[in-house]
Amino acid sequence: MRTPALVSALTIAGSDSGGGAGIQADLKTFAAHGVHGLSAIAALTAQHTRAVTAVHAPPAAFLRAQIDACFEDFAIGAVKLGMLANAGLIEAVADALDAHAPAHVVLDPVMVATSGARLLEPEALQALRERLLPRATLLTPNLPEAELLLGRRIGSREAMREAADALLALGPPAVLLKGGHLEDASDDVVDLYADAGGARLLRHPRLPEAAHGTGCTLASAVAANLSLGLSLSAAAARATDYVHRALLGGYRPGRSDVRVLDHFGAMIPRA
Repeated sequence: MRTPALVSALTIAGSDSGGGAGIQADLKTFAAHGVHGLSAIAALTAQHTRAVTAVHAPPAAFLRAQIDACFEDFAIGAVKLGMLANAGLIEAVADALDAHAPAHVVLDPVMVATSGARLLEPEALQALRERLLPRATLLTPNLPEAELLLGRRIGSREAMREAADALLALGPPAVLLKGGHLEDASDDVVDLYADAGGARLLRHPRLPEAAHGTGCTLASAVAANLSLGLSLSAAAARATDYVHRALLGGYRPGRSDVRVLDHFGAMIPRA
């Protein structure tokens, strides 16, 4: 049945052949929030829960064609950006954002996979800083990604606050700095949301599990919530709650100890 009023969210990211991260995680997250999911594939990866074994990036013109096709036919409430492996793809995405002017752009600056594989070519980092950060509504880096963007170590909660301010100065109006990599004595994972109005800590109990696809899921959950009309701060807070619930129900489909998220067990009831 055709439902013209149904809101859509678009993910521009890499495909995960193992099904736990990337485009696959994004589309599951959109569906769990009752949002129609669109995708423009910016990379094909050969990966599973233990490693990324190969990456193939499409021509930039083909990525642009996918993005244009989505905007030509759907009401897109938000765009989520994930893995963009090289400067040419980043330039194509930035040009498409300028052409279509979506209301919200959630940028997950994917640089290194959970397995440790490098997913961003070194020369693409400057293009990401210059072309995408000023166009993002919300930036969602983890601590290693924020360290690469800023060129300095982030080793404490106070350093996280300072880093959030420095990231805001690069252009995005809001930052959700993920604190899961912070080594401290706390039993909680503390994420930091910051915008022009100040900063807010988002706390959840730390779970003793290695997980795959949490960053992709968090950014796409924010995009879904923005598409549904929530404010930036509310969308960020609700997205962290969603990831925590999905982690609680996580399972191990591969031969490693790494969990993937239970997206539909964490579904938010639709009104």
